[in-house]
Amino acid sequence: MRPVIALLSDFGTRDHYAGTMKGVMIGICPDVTLLDITHDITPHDVVEGALQLAASYRFFPAGTIFLAIVDPGVGSPRRGIAAEAGDYRFVAPDNGVLTAVLRELPPKRVVELTERRYARPTVSRTFEGRDRFAPAAAWLAKGIQLSALGRAVTSYQQVDLPPVEVGEEHLGGVVLLVDRFGNLVTNIDRRTFEAFTRAQPVSLRVAGRPIAGVVATYADIRAGEVCALFGSTEHLELAVNGGSAATALDAARGAAVEITRA
Repeated sequence: MRPVIALLSDFGTRDHYAGTMKGVMIGICPDVTLLDITHDITPHDVVEGALQLAASYRFFPAGTIFLAIVDPGVGSPRRGIAAEAGDYRFVAPDNGVLTAVLRELPPKRVVELTERRYARPTVSRTFEGRDRFAPAAAWLAKGIQLSALGRAVTSYQQVDLPPVEVGEEHLGGVVLLVDRFGNLVTNIDRRTFEAFTRAQPVSLRVAGRPIAGVVATYADIRAGEVCALFGSTEHLELAVNGGSAATALDAARGAAVEITRA
């Protein structure tokens, strides 16, 4: 199979940034297949980038290389890293954008991008995605070992992804992400929810407002109604049939989610 590099960034598609990185990578590895996860991460939002990467990586073929560029610290002393975890490899700035993935897949090895031969001759202080990260990903696709990119490191930056609070009568979570449909994606996964509820009725509140209950799909409620359901990432979401839960509940990232036994 041809090598695959999957790209995630906050560059958008209006400017040349994402396309320029692709040009650099094809120049190094002409046989590579380049796939876009998204380039619409909110600018500089490392947490959103981390969550979107974690939601998507497992659906790519084994051997895929992920290039994740959400980099508010571009040009600063922050490191560039490459990691091997599970059947995948990841190239990114060391700012926590790999946090959620590496919690699910403890890395086999992580290296700092210090070997200059695998970067462009001149590295821009404002576009390291083009000059440092894209070349590293392309050289991995071309067949070099991860260890060739630089020295091994034993620690890396992580962002704060709050855990679910589980008590005898209370399950507490937060909204981690608001998607483009206005769905509120929480940190409560199906397994944790089912272990707590044990198929018994519960009371659910989001941002202090009561939610009728958990349904299987949007069609289970009337148009305009608010519901809770488990989305494609197997995390509890708040949604409106044909509308925006974020607007209906006046809620955003960080909103409290409270579940109690009925």
